[in-house]
Amino acid sequence: MTSNKRRVVSDSMGELEVDAQALYGAQTQRALNNFPISGSTMPLEFIKALLQIKRAAALGNKKLDCLPDEISSAIDVACVSLLNDPNLIEHFPVDVFQTGSGTSSNMNVNEVVATLASNASGLTVNPNDHVNFGQSSNDVIPTAIHVSAVITVTRELLPVIDELISVISFKSETLQSVCKTGRTHLMDAMPVRMDQVLNGWATQAENARALISSTIAHMHYVAIGGTAVGTGINTHRNFSAAVTQILSKNVGLHFCPAKEHFSLISSQDSAVALSGQLKTLAVALLKISNDLRWMNSGPLAGLGEISLEPLQPGSSIMPGKVNPVIPEAVAMVAAQVIGNDSAITVAGQSGNFELNVMLPLIAYNLLDSVTLLSRSVPLLANKAIATFEVNKDNLNSTLHRNPILVTALNPIIGYDNAAEIAKSAYRDNRSIIDVAEESTDLSRKELIALLDPEKLTEGGIK
Repeated sequence: MTSNKRRVVSDSMGELEVDAQALYGAQTQRALNNFPISGSTMPLEFIKALLQIKRAAALGNKKLDCLPDEISSAIDVACVSLLNDPNLIEHFPVDVFQTGSGTSSNMNVNEVVATLASNASGLTVNPNDHVNFGQSSNDVIPTAIHVSAVITVTRELLPVIDELISVISFKSETLQSVCKTGRTHLMDAMPVRMDQVLNGWATQAENARALISSTIAHMHYVAIGGTAVGTGINTHRNFSAAVTQILSKNVGLHFCPAKEHFSLISSQDSAVALSGQLKTLAVALLKISNDLRWMNSGPLAGLGEISLEPLQPGSSIMPGKVNPVIPEAVAMVAAQVIGNDSAITVAGQSGNFELNVMLPLIAYNLLDSVTLLSRSVPLLANKAIATFEVNKDNLNSTLHRNPILVTALNPIIGYDNAAEIAKSAYRDNRSIIDVAEESTDLSRKELIALLDPEKLTEGGIK
């Protein structure tokens, strides 16, 4: 979008040059000059949320007779045009690491909308006096954080978590009769069924979903109408109600005026809480991914309990090697989400009196976490869990030789006697049944029944 031609624009600080083809104006250009930091711009969904807010604000001001009908309509048309622009993000080049209020991004949107509205209508639409009427960056940006989070979590993340739960549950039903050696501390433990393992995963996902869902409910309340410091200076007393009503209709999700605006402008507690629950999901995914990697390890010198779907060559030097690429990718996503949460936690406490001053960082990292999780969860579900095959021969070869099975004899012969049997079986590499038959008064038939791995997965006292 850049060209060699320049045009002169101005703001309250004076004149400067802007690319002739750019739709933005002076304040955006100052931000580009001031913050050549990361090269990363604000997320697309955040920009879309800002446009939806500007659209709702224009229509709300029209309804309240705060703006001329033709000006409001021109802003509305410009916002819709931008929302449908496949090259939308090109118009919003401001770096994430900018002024902490997000004023640069707010003014970037104001300027672009004003330019398009002016060009299309033949009117003079001002970025501040018209597009930003009744608003401040201090209430617009927190509102955009909440709106973008609600949209992405509701429409992108929660459905794929549901898909993951469904896939795990279906897979579990196919593995009800498959027993494996349980492990604690990575050491052999009492047997478990594969369906029990997978049901544990499903419950983790269900719990994470419930926590995310309950937390996102708080983000339906928005700061718009609080303007600069929460008092609502320079805005109509019914502006917040009008905007949230229109915003809800246009977006298709319900938003409410804040019960009070001060907390939503000075803090980002709801975003911090949501990030924490996204981290909980990430931790669950990391646990599941690591279980899959361990069970898939080998295939000869590892556990070799399952075989993940082979998706690509695993080595540039070792022919035939296939790696657990999906669990590894998901594990990296989990690590990034955990890191994002740490940054959001620090940013969340950066509210100085009436304004949090790390809003762009919170927005960027929060939406990054949602996006990463939304894209990786279906891969874990459909390219790892749904498609892995159980190596039953490998499972059975170790299952019945596991000396820890002797735990089932504790109520009959006592812990110490059982421990001696286990140690002897380990030392001599013998079957636990053979050693127990020699060391107890129990018959082989009784021992076979008592030490049946599948029955042991049912719990209770034998």
